[in-house]
Amino acid sequence: MPGKMAVICGASTILWVVFAASAQAFKIQTSPESRTLAQIGDTVSLTCSTTDCESPSFSWRTQIDSPLSAKVRNEGTRSTLIMDPVSFENEHSYLCTATCRSGKLEKGIQVEIYSFPKDPEIQLSGPVEVGKPVTVKCLAPDIYPFDRLEMDLLKGTHLMKNQEFLEDMEKKSVETKILEATFTPVLEDVGQILVCRARLHLQEMDSVPKERETIKELQVYISPQNTVVSVHPSPRLQEGDSVTMTCSSEGLPAPKVVWSKKLDNGNLQLLSGNATLTLIAMRIEDSGVYVCEGVNLVGRDKKEVELIVQEKPFIVDISPGPRVAAQVGDSVVLTCAVTGCESPSFSWRTQIDSPLSGQVRSEGAKSTLTLSPVSFDNEHSYLCTATCGRKKLEKGIQVQLYSFPRDPEIEMSDLLVHGKPVTINCTVPRVYPYGHLELELRKGDAVIKSKYFLEEMEQKSLETKSLEVTFTPTIEDTGKVLVCRAKLHIAEMESELKQRQSTRTIYVSVAPRDTDILVSPSPILEEGSPVNLTCLSHGFPAPQILWSRQLITGELQRISDNTTLTLTSTKMEDSGIYVCEGINQAGISKKTVELIIQASPKDMQLTAFPSESVKEGDTVIISCTCGNVPKTWIILKKKVETGDIVLKSIDGAYTIRKAQLEDAGVYECESKTQVGSQLRSLILDVKGRENDKGYFPPELLVLCCASSLIIPAVGMIIYFARRANMKGSYSLAAAQKSKV
Repeated sequence: MPGKMAVICGASTILWVVFAASAQAFKIQTSPESRTLAQIGDTVSLTCSTTDCESPSFSWRTQIDSPLSAKVRNEGTRSTLIMDPVSFENEHSYLCTATCRSGKLEKGIQVEIYSFPKDPEIQLSGPVEVGKPVTVKCLAPDIYPFDRLEMDLLKGTHLMKNQEFLEDMEKKSVETKILEATFTPVLEDVGQILVCRARLHLQEMDSVPKERETIKELQVYISPQNTVVSVHPSPRLQEGDSVTMTCSSEGLPAPKVVWSKKLDNGNLQLLSGNATLTLIAMRIEDSGVYVCEGVNLVGRDKKEVELIVQEKPFIVDISPGPRVAAQVGDSVVLTCAVTGCESPSFSWRTQIDSPLSGQVRSEGAKSTLTLSPVSFDNEHSYLCTATCGRKKLEKGIQVQLYSFPRDPEIEMSDLLVHGKPVTINCTVPRVYPYGHLELELRKGDAVIKSKYFLEEMEQKSLETKSLEVTFTPTIEDTGKVLVCRAKLHIAEMESELKQRQSTRTIYVSVAPRDTDILVSPSPILEEGSPVNLTCLSHGFPAPQILWSRQLITGELQRISDNTTLTLTSTKMEDSGIYVCEGINQAGISKKTVELIIQASPKDMQLTAFPSESVKEGDTVIISCTCGNVPKTWIILKKKVETGDIVLKSIDGAYTIRKAQLEDAGVYECESKTQVGSQLRSLILDVKGRENDKGYFPPELLVLCCASSLIIPAVGMIIYFARRANMKGSYSLAAAQKSKV
């Protein structure tokens, strides 16, 4: 086929050159210029036009002089050949001849045809079921020329098959080409796509291949499997019961569940299209085999279950039996009910045929025995006899009495005080049977004491039982909980009646201690100053503070109940002993403080006697006094260059004997009390005597007098000594009196 086209194209070119050489006066153009590609069934127009010729004439023909199979339309300098629709008869080289005056020109256009009208189709041999091979067909319909067709078949991005249809065409015709591939689906193929891609390679006519593709998402199926049936309450039933059967089956898509019943002839009777099948008020004829089927597009799976419905017997039931615990004084209703019999008759009796001590009422299939109020006479086994036709059934119930009406009570012998023993009593009133009673007393998580009252009861009676324990509370016990727990060990009794308890939170009081007084600014004050006396006392509960002043008689005068006692302007008469008391319910703690109110030093005098100006050798007394202030410290000092010299004074007086010039200077007196001080100073002037001629020192006068007496005394001593030496002895009594 390509060889034929090349020959035709060459011949047309030669003819065009010949005609062009004979007519150079005008020009001819075609559109498309030399070649066109047309799809079968489309409309194609070939245009021929001239220039430099006003009234040309046109003619069209095929190169091999076959029928045009087209319509010609001439307008002025343009002629159009219209092929509508394009068919195999139009696959030629068309020549347009233009004549202008004596000149003639001819030009050819090659028409190539193809057929690629639709996207390819994807066909599956059947449902895509996991594990079962399936064939995929990719169909490219109405293809021409099919020897240039290439097809791909992909699953996702995986190329399953590729084929080029390089077949010789015996005749021109459109054909449908098929590409097949077989694969076995897996679960991972869910959501994958199949791609069928067709390409028509028309290289000589079109640089880009014609391409079409179709995409189809895989619908992967899984045949129903693992079908399971659950039956509730049981496949074995009694008349009147209800049963619920639930069926589940796995598959893709999710199987639809269908319930059927297998008939005697083997056929199935459709019952429900729901996964759950509920049958109520079952009868004997409802027994049989029930079939659950899971069904989807690719298969079905079934599961069978057999239900057996049995005849319901005549049943007597007694409630709240078989035993009931009844509290003395309450009301108890014993009920006897019959099922499986429409009109039963009832009778009641005690096992020992004692009086019922109760009221009987029967109605329909039920009879009641009411015991109100319950007493010791009702502690029996009661029997209910139900008669239905010829059948008779008897059922018993044991009535056990107890008395446990109130929670236990916790009592204490005294207030809980830190370190002081106290007795706790846990009491349970009106209890029966007390031989089954257990009492337990706990402090926090610890058991203080427990007791089991294993006493034999001589007669049925209500008694009060108690448990007593003594312990010494501490402050650490505060906040803990005392629990008195009573247990009545009757196995058949309801749980809420077996045990009762009472609780009491422990609050341990602590007597006031570590009472202290804070004085601000000081317990010794200057008159007129303010003072705050703050009392602190520790205990639980927090002690109340009480301020008193101790009188001369020793009695206490109450003055305040505030923590802080404030005196805004103190007086001398405020001096005394103040008493603080910390008081709570556990005791009293006292603390005292002495308050001393003093006046500041005043009327202070510093004097020099005989004068502040004396002469050398004189005696001077420097005296410092302070009036009306007891407990005053007086300090006499002399100012010198190196500092102050404290003088040794007696009662504020300092004596300078034989004053010297260096005793002159500044003397200072400081008067101090615990609340203040004052200063006074004076200047002592000592003058020299060397220029005073009439002055006779008193020391020299004393020396002269002494010498006038000493000299005669010495002479007498020498005289008597000599005489004693001459006589060998000396007697003072025999000595002559002096004549001097």
